[in-house]
Amino acid sequence: MPATPGRSCGSCTLCCQVLEIDEFDKPAGQLCGDCRLGGGCKIYKKRPEVCRDFECEWLTERDVAVVLNPHRTGVLFMIDADSDEYLAVCDPKKPHVWRQPLVFRHLLAKAKAGHVVVAKAGTFAWRVYPNGESAPWA
Repeated sequence: MPATPGRSCGSCTLCCQVLEIDEFDKPAGQLCGDCRLGGGCKIYKKRPEVCRDFECEWLTERDVAVVLNPHRTGVLFMIDADSDEYLAVCDPKKPHVWRQPLVFRHLLAKAKAGHVVVAKAGTFAWRVYPNGESAPWA
């Protein structure tokens, strides 16, 4: 899906850090060896298919506010292709950044719209419910 007009990854490399990439045996929270902080991917033109296919929700969806830029918030928004869950993926070193008021308000709106919303940080996960409560998620 093309980027929303006026949005680009820019110097954001959060996906290169927070996502688990099985093809690289890269755990969540560990920076990809091909990532240059603030500069993007060293092998961008030859990057693997898993990286080519990924686009965060902030980049492609107009309903994700500009102020929720992952580079600023530390939260990466995405749809899990296997479970269809709406994910807020955080750096395991900052597992609760999803609770920031602007981020939480966005997650709550997604939950109220009928999505299963899950905040993740490494091996930890929390479900966000439409009533504003959250609880550990398996």
